[in-house]
Amino acid sequence: MAVANPLLAGLAGRCPNCGEGHLFEGFLKVSARCEACGFDLAKADSGDGPAVFVIMAAGFIVGFAFLITSVTHPYLPVWIHLLIWLPLTIIVCLVLLRPFKGVMVALQFANNASQAGGDDVTKTDEP
Repeated sequence: MAVANPLLAGLAGRCPNCGEGHLFEGFLKVSARCEACGFDLAKADSGDGPAVFVIMAAGFIVGFAFLITSVTHPYLPVWIHLLIWLPLTIIVCLVLLRPFKGVMVALQFANNASQAGGDDVTKTDEP
């Protein structure tokens, strides 16, 4: 079996190990195991990383579009701006969140990242 590119697999919402099984059970819940290769996905915890990157990307996209619109149409009422930009911001965030989370989970597995825990930290008796 050929090894899948973890970044492309994560972007597509597929298993970072084989590239065939589903990475997500629901919209954002990571599956416990890959149904194709049995790879353990339960350890994956991307935390708030994807949300931070989505906020940055969506803020840039929607903010830039808002500024261009404000310059080209300076006398639009505020309610029209709210009617356009609030739903667009929500849509952009929802569209970007799943691929960004898939990439973050795939990067964790590609780089053998692990969560800080009792096994990772060596304890010393020194104060």
